[in-house]
Amino acid sequence: MPRKFLVVADESPEFDAALRYAARRARSTGGRVALLRVIPRGSDAHWAGVRDEIQRELREEAERLLNRLGQEAQQRSGAAPQFLIEEGEPVEAIRRAVEQDPEIKILVLASGVGGRGPGPLVTAAIKGFGGRKLPVTIVPGELSEKDVDDLA
Repeated sequence: MPRKFLVVADESPEFDAALRYAARRARSTGGRVALLRVIPRGSDAHWAGVRDEIQRELREEAERLLNRLGQEAQQRSGAAPQFLIEEGEPVEAIRRAVEQDPEIKILVLASGVGGRGPGPLVTAAIKGFGGRKLPVTIVPGELSEKDVDDLA
């Protein structure tokens, strides 16, 4: 059973460092990258038709993003990535993804770049995601491709 490296796919500046690192580790260990895109959950039941349309559009946008990022992940890791789309808050979405897939062995996050602090998911990772134990690798958000090659 190959290990999966879970990366939360977003459009933050530090995401690229997390993806590069996870893909490189997956390649060197015979593993696979799992890309998780979290979309907000609709809340107002009164506008159910509008909410459903917004959710459909968010899901389509998430699929386009994952397909684009998946090409890079596959090129870097040598294996097709797994795509996951979860609704809700990121910490809960990570918890659900990990509980549903026992092959996810490591969560890879990148710290915030510049003076933005560590980032909300890194802060949450320090507290733990609950459920089963999951190692978390936190890479500096400013890692270059050469840095990743040296580390992974």
